[in-house]
Amino acid sequence: MKWWLTGRYLLSVVLVVILVLIINIVIVVGLLIAQAVSQKPIFHTTEISAEDFTTGFRDYIAMANNQVTISEKGKKELEAKKAWIQILDENGKQIYGYRLPEEVKKKYTPLEAIQMYKYKEVDGQTTVFVSGKEMNKKYYSFFIGLEDPNIGKYVLSYDYRDIFHMFKVGSLIFIIIDGFIALLIGYLFSKRLTKPLNSLIDGIKRLANKEYNINYEPKGIYKEVFYNVNYLSNELRVNENERKKLDKMKEEWISNISHDIKTPLASILGYAEMMKDAEYQFSIEEMMEYAEIIESKSLYMNEVIEDLNLTTRLKNKELSLNNKTINMVTLLRNMVIDILNDAKYSDRHIEFQCDQETIAIDVDEILIRRAISNLIYNAIVHNDNNVNIVVRIEKKERIHIIIQDDGKGIQKKELERIFDRYYRGTNTGELHKGSGLGMAIANDVIRVHGGEIKINSVVGYGTTIEIVFPLNESVNV
Repeated sequence: MKWWLTGRYLLSVVLVVILVLIINIVIVVGLLIAQAVSQKPIFHTTEISAEDFTTGFRDYIAMANNQVTISEKGKKELEAKKAWIQILDENGKQIYGYRLPEEVKKKYTPLEAIQMYKYKEVDGQTTVFVSGKEMNKKYYSFFIGLEDPNIGKYVLSYDYRDIFHMFKVGSLIFIIIDGFIALLIGYLFSKRLTKPLNSLIDGIKRLANKEYNINYEPKGIYKEVFYNVNYLSNELRVNENERKKLDKMKEEWISNISHDIKTPLASILGYAEMMKDAEYQFSIEEMMEYAEIIESKSLYMNEVIEDLNLTTRLKNKELSLNNKTINMVTLLRNMVIDILNDAKYSDRHIEFQCDQETIAIDVDEILIRRAISNLIYNAIVHNDNNVNIVVRIEKKERIHIIIQDDGKGIQKKELERIFDRYYRGTNTGELHKGSGLGMAIANDVIRVHGGEIKINSVVGYGTTIEIVFPLNESVNV
């Protein structure tokens, strides 16, 4: 994977270099063609060249009294260029000279004239150029020597076949060298570019292997990617810790539920074995007492199973609501009466309060009864027998249901987990241990009806639970 990414970037760089190289070759060939067509230098300075100066100097040569001479302007031009001139007749004999060095010959054979033009025959600082002019039907040649070390002139001879062969070989060598340089630069560039990607790939592999202790320094062009990987790592670490806590809670819950179920199950099995044994002769009163115990234990086990089924359906959003319009005041009053009519809680002090007799709301009555009952029973079983419980409903901008007690209160660490599944508080009484799902079920039921539940508790002063339903979920009757 690493080499695949590096190879992709390397190929991109090499292609760019080759493209640039091709463009350069096209430009050079185009310039050569343009040079050949124009027969003039494409790139030149504003100063006239030595050859152009020599060719144009013929305008300063003239005949005066049948004598060849140069104009005053021509002399000034020669002086400005630090140049000299020698004019020859058709026989190669000097007929005029200006600023001539002493070592210059006065007469030239054709071969000597050629040598004078091709090579530096005067000194190493002087370059000689040749031109000519026809006057009075005679052709006069002239040498102009420029004393300038920056000016040079070389005569080349070449074979086009050799040039073509050298071009092919040179191009091949040029491409190989440039290709090698491009590969080297591209590799270094790609390595630098893909190094952070390799770190990211390693980090993602570690995340896939559940190694969540990853923290990169967000920098460079991949700054946002590094930041998101760090964020993902942190979120996965938090989720993993929560999952472990939940698994631990499940294990504790299963252990507690198993222990709680074994006790009623043992009672059911024990009384059932006694009742079916022919050796025992029970009275009607005893049989009714044993049947009541079996029924009570069975109801408890059935409650646990129903809680499991309901919380699973709520969690997976598989529960269909059977909503209908009910009077919440009547429902709450009847719930309080039913609890007080239970022999186990007949001595408890539960007060119901309302500011109006009719508050209509569209809900699933069975689920709402179950949720609020769980909250009231929670206030009962987690406190002493002398606790005062108030159940109140009022209608303002929204519908508020308050369940308030002056009991032991809930510690902060338990308050943060009270709506978690499988959590059972440390103050749970023996009369109603429960499944550990009651508060979670109440929270899920209220939320699925569009409401919210808030809880506030102070240790030693009591607990207040507030359920709020929006008015748009209610109807007027």
